[in-house]
Amino acid sequence: MLDNASFGPAIKGLYIGGQWQQTARQFDDLNPSDGSVWARIPDATASDTRRAIDAAQAAFPAWAGLKFQERADYMLKIAEVIERRAPDFVSAAQFEGGGWYGKGVYETKAMPEIFKAAAAVCYAPIGEVLPSLNGKISQAVRVPMGVIGVISPWNVPGILAARPFSFTMAMGNTIVLKPSEETPWMGGLFFAEVMEEAGVPPGVFNVVTCSRETVAEVGDELVDNPTVKGIAFTGSTAVGRRIAAKCGAHLKKACIELGGKDSLIVLEDADMERATSAASFGAFMHQGQVCMSVEKVLVQEKVYDEFLRGFVARAAKLKTGNVADKANVIGPLINDRQAARVKHQLEDAVAKGAKIALGGGVKGRFVEPTIVTHVTPDMDIWRDETFGPVAVVVPFRTDAEAIAMNNDTEYGLSSGIITRDEYRAMDIAQHLETGMCHVNCATINDEAHAPFGGAKASGLGRYGGRWSLESFSETRWITLDRGQKPFPPVF
Repeated sequence: MLDNASFGPAIKGLYIGGQWQQTARQFDDLNPSDGSVWARIPDATASDTRRAIDAAQAAFPAWAGLKFQERADYMLKIAEVIERRAPDFVSAAQFEGGGWYGKGVYETKAMPEIFKAAAAVCYAPIGEVLPSLNGKISQAVRVPMGVIGVISPWNVPGILAARPFSFTMAMGNTIVLKPSEETPWMGGLFFAEVMEEAGVPPGVFNVVTCSRETVAEVGDELVDNPTVKGIAFTGSTAVGRRIAAKCGAHLKKACIELGGKDSLIVLEDADMERATSAASFGAFMHQGQVCMSVEKVLVQEKVYDEFLRGFVARAAKLKTGNVADKANVIGPLINDRQAARVKHQLEDAVAKGAKIALGGGVKGRFVEPTIVTHVTPDMDIWRDETFGPVAVVVPFRTDAEAIAMNNDTEYGLSSGIITRDEYRAMDIAQHLETGMCHVNCATINDEAHAPFGGAKASGLGRYGGRWSLESFSETRWITLDRGQKPFPPVF
């Protein structure tokens, strides 16, 4: 039975220039567990988006001109407000996002850390002094760019909105955030309420929400508007390619974090308790709807049977159902389209000879934790991102074969290796075509100050700490001459 927390918050409107603004149209924000209306959300237009961009541009000079420690203080205030409002976010994670209670708690622990790290970056070096041929004082310095557009996803909307804009805003840029239409409050309006409570100056941070019907016009305005100097996008590879292409045409900076088809490699000397735990968490956390999810478990032949027994036994304990019940760790997929995608991959795999070792049931948006064996490269489930609670388990013989199987995908986001031999693991890690690799841990890892991003079709650029500053700042060369550089006498 749903409690009162299943009903959404009072929606104040779009957040533009420090003011809450109503729109002519709204759209339904649904609870994925039961399809009920959780909230009614403002449906912005291109015109609304232009006003948000203009507000951000107007606020930019004063915000960039603040002393660095003043911007750091704002970041710390934001962290404090998020910590106070954690119960609101956890409730939304369950009933707007369809996530397990514990997943919401994790986000509320991680988000304040992001803003604390952003505050710390304000005190970090922003350039360097260079040697000069003529005795000049020669400096390379990083400066804020202006208005940055942030387009955030629905799967981990708190972290994946905060990570792109926190460091970017801390260094002096201003923000227009467009959250996913699936989680517009968690990924957008929640942060607007936080910024208002923290006293962030008007226009520094703006939020426009829109429906699936208007997302093209709003997104195009955000990407194409010449006032916007950079785009931070997290989402699907298909959409990311289009955004990156448009940014390239405009000679506009972009940091693009996309999908993954991530492998956990289990070597013959692995601790099986650690290996099965890493596989279960990596594959089934938030129903596998994480870009870093374990989608392939590559297991050395000698321990394949032992691993599979342990993995099946561990995953079989996970309960599936409406996340109003905190005991249900596996909630619904975000929408019917995603459930249909997972169902298609399973049916295609079975039709081509794959075996279901556990689960396989699809009931509406609920997909049981599923483990698939006897998978071959001609199956969609081997090549394509699944983004559901499904893991394939495949044996390998040699390290070289495991490396080749990991790299046999257009994606290259994260990877994991479980072994007692650290030297062997580090050697394998050097050959994996992924932006991140975690030894004796799951593929899902995130720390605010570390470089986050992928290779190949998993994205361009990096988020986190100083790497976010590199993505959304300009480098300027500034010199001070003291009359020592000679000019040709003819002049």
